Amino acid sequence: MASPFTRHDDSEKLTRLRQAGEEAARPFPELLADAERIAATVAQGVHGRRQRGTGENFWEYRHHRPEDGAAAVDWRMSARAQRLFVRENEREAASTVWLWRDASPSMTFASSNALPLKSDRAAVCLIALAALLTRGGERVAVLGESERARTRALGLERVAARLATGPGSSQSVEAPSLSRYGTAVLASDFLDPIETWSARLSRFAALQSHGVMLRVVDPMEEEFPFKGRTRFEAPSGHDSLLFGRAEEAGKTYRKRWAEHGEALTALARRTGWTLVTHRTDRPATQAVLALYRALAREA
Repeated sequence: MASPFTRHDDSEKLTRLRQAGEEAARPFPELLADAERIAATVAQGVHGRRQRGTGENFWEYRHHRPEDGAAAVDWRMSARAQRLFVRENEREAASTVWLWRDASPSMTFASSNALPLKSDRAAVCLIALAALLTRGGERVAVLGESERARTRALGLERVAARLATGPGSSQSVEAPSLSRYGTAVLASDFLDPIETWSARLSRFAALQSHGVMLRVVDPMEEEFPFKGRTRFEAPSGHDSLLFGRAEEAGKTYRKRWAEHGEALTALARRTGWTLVTHRTDRPATQAVLALYRALAREA
């Protein structure tokens, strides 16, 4: 199956926002309209994800800590409460969200012509999320492929081009280059061993960074509907496995699939990440909304 993100002659789509976005979402025309409705609902002023920080707008009062020093005390509030309080304001500086799309061979799979490749659905979800974030003033960048994080039209334009047509790199998730305390959204099928992903997420933890794992799966991978004599080929095309009665292997397969999903959930919980699982036979907008809500909780 040919990817809708390849073999395009129109090079201008790489530099123009609307062309890049429309090209990325071509298999899913409802996504752009739904993303607009989602953005209109969740956008909150200039910065969509409110956080405490160093701005001028009041956020909350909290109890004074010894390391805050006397200069941080809000004496008016402290006098009323007869306890020392610190006034915290809302963060004004935009944060950066780093996006990554897995380019492994297993992502170039679709069980039918009616479904998108997993890699294409991942790109669409990340581009729509980037559109929502940049509308709220956040900066976005593609992990390992962007020279700097940007916001607004230029940021979305560059991110969309890289996610839609870029080759992707496992090196960028093996040795992530992002700002300390940054937030990342990793889109993959997460079929690599749990030990591999545990090591990868530990490298993000070393930077005190975390975020959301978007697990994109094809319905056939989850259901294993095969019966009778069936040959399975590895995505690389080098290895194959022949079953005389595939249904006999189904029970073991589904058990291992469920165990892998449970292990991913446990890993995400243990490392402070959020896991969102999305099937390609379901609307992309469900995944986009789940991602945005997860990032709002992170904030």
